[in-house]
Amino acid sequence: MPIARTKQRVDAMATGDEPPSTPEMAPPAGRRLSRYLPIVGLIAALALAYALGLHRYISLEFFLDSREDLKEWVADHAVLAAAGFVLLYAVLVAVSFPAASLVTVASGFLFGWFAGGALTVIGATLGATVLFLAARTAFGDVLRRKSKGAIARFAEGFRDDAFTYLLLLRLTPVLPFFVVNVAPAFFEVSLGTYVVTTFLGIIPGSMVYAFLGSGLDQALVNVGEGEVAIADLVTPQMTIALVGLAGLAILGVVLKKTVLRKRAG
Repeated sequence: MPIARTKQRVDAMATGDEPPSTPEMAPPAGRRLSRYLPIVGLIAALALAYALGLHRYISLEFFLDSREDLKEWVADHAVLAAAGFVLLYAVLVAVSFPAASLVTVASGFLFGWFAGGALTVIGATLGATVLFLAARTAFGDVLRRKSKGAIARFAEGFRDDAFTYLLLLRLTPVLPFFVVNVAPAFFEVSLGTYVVTTFLGIIPGSMVYAFLGSGLDQALVNVGEGEVAIADLVTPQMTIALVGLAGLAILGVVLKKTVLRKRAG
C-alpha cells in the first residue's frame, strides 16, 4: 500500500539504510535486452556477409577483373550507381568490413577523384553514424564509468573539447578508423558533433584515396601484360596521392606528440 511504502522509506532514511527495491523500480528485462539488438544486428550482418562469400566480390582481384564492366555500367546508370555506392559504403562501414581503402580507391576509378571522394565521404559518414548510435544504445556510459588510466584521459579529452578532439582524430591516422567510429559512443559525444566532425575530418583522406584510384587505369596500362615492376605503377596521380598520404601521416605524428599528448597529460 502507498502509506506503508512511504513509512518504509522514512524509516530507511532515518537509519541511513537504502530502502528495499520494488519490482516497479527495476527496468523490464525486455527493455534491457532490446538495447543490444542494433549492435547484434550489425555483427550478424557482418557474419552473414562472410558466410555468403561476399568478401570475394569486394577484393582487389575481383575489382581489377571487372573494372571495365563496372565503369561502363556506372557511365550508363550514373544516378543509380552513385546511390548504390553510397549505400554499399555505408553498410561496409557500419558492419566494419575491412575494405574501406579498396572501395575508396575504386570510387576514384569509377566516378573520378572528386565525385568518388564526395560519395565516399557521404557513405562513410552515414555508416559511421549508424555504428555510433548502435554502440551508444548498447553500451551507453559503461566504459566511461569503468575507465582508468589512458582510457580515462581519452574520455577527459572528449569532455573538454569533443569537437576539436574528434576532428583531430579524424584528420590524422593516429587511431584506426573503426576505433574512432566507436570510441565517441562511450565518451558523451553528441550526435551532432559526431556527424559534423566525421564528415569534415574524413574529407582529406577520402579525396587522397579517390585521387589514387583515378590514376589506376593509366598505371595498369603502363604495366601491360609483362612483369610488374614498382616503377611501372608510378604515375603523376599516384605520386600526388602518396605525397598527400605521407603528409597526413606526418601531421598525425606531430599532433600526437603535441596537442593530444597535452590533453592526455
